Amino acid sequence: MKVFFDTNILIDVLANRHPFYEDSAAMWTLSEKRTITGLVSALTFTNTFYIVRRLTDLKTARRALTLIRDSFTPVACDGDIIDQAIASRFSDFEDAVQYISAKQVGADCLVSRNVSHFPGTGSCPVLTPAEFLAAHSFEA
Repeated sequence: MKVFFDTNILIDVLANRHPFYEDSAAMWTLSEKRTITGLVSALTFTNTFYIVRRLTDLKTARRALTLIRDSFTPVACDGDIIDQAIASRFSDFEDAVQYISAKQVGADCLVSRNVSHFPGTGSCPVLTPAEFLAAHSFEA
């Protein structure tokens, strides 16, 4: 199963953000153990670096990138994705890039805490981590 991760799920884990940490960490673990194929936009690396560096320090930010690289498959962001995101009806450009990237690679779903940021999506369902975990059972 191919699951595309919105950046906020990774930040929840890296920044230990409660009450979101537990479900987000469970999702990360599924990808890390290769129970699912966890996908992230290449932009997730730059966004995460910026956020973690601002919250902590350079060493921690670089370590975060290594953890992401080792647990997820990056998805390229090309001109076609950018063009579609610009033309989309999304109010948030970054969310548009995430969703269109997920569709482009044939993800079974996109996991985000901000489901309401993905208006009228159809071919790629958008679920919260809790919704995904409730809908799928995986052996530990």
